[in-house]
Amino acid sequence: MKTVYFACSIAGGRDYAFVYKDLVKTIKSCGVEVHGELFADPNLEAETGTNPEYTPEFVYKRDTRWLRESDAFIADASQPSLGVGYEIALAENLGKPVLVLFYKNSLNRFSPMIVGNPNIQIFEYTEHTKTQKAIKEFIKKLG
Repeated sequence: MKTVYFACSIAGGRDYAFVYKDLVKTIKSCGVEVHGELFADPNLEAETGTNPEYTPEFVYKRDTRWLRESDAFIADASQPSLGVGYEIALAENLGKPVLVLFYKNSLNRFSPMIVGNPNIQIFEYTEHTKTQKAIKEFIKKLG
């Protein structure tokens, strides 16, 4: 079974948390396992602030292990996040296929470093339901 690592902003803000659950649901509907599914919880706060066991070291080791173990990487970058940016670069360096989703009507600016990278597949959306086709096509290419 293929595995996809899902990333979204946590500590950087949860302004778009209402779409994350649907994104993960679409990913799972493709018959793949999802690392990072817990990030889609709209009630999730920065883990290091809610559970003393989730030290920054724990989060780093867990998340980078999940990314290394995954076959591909999907992130929603509508809310700026240093962690998501780091994970995008790590996924690229590990040779993972990368799909980055971005809400077009966001008040945030989409990073030119991400948009200009030819190794990253970008999908900008105006309604999160329109991401379903892009996600399904991306995962289908994994084989």
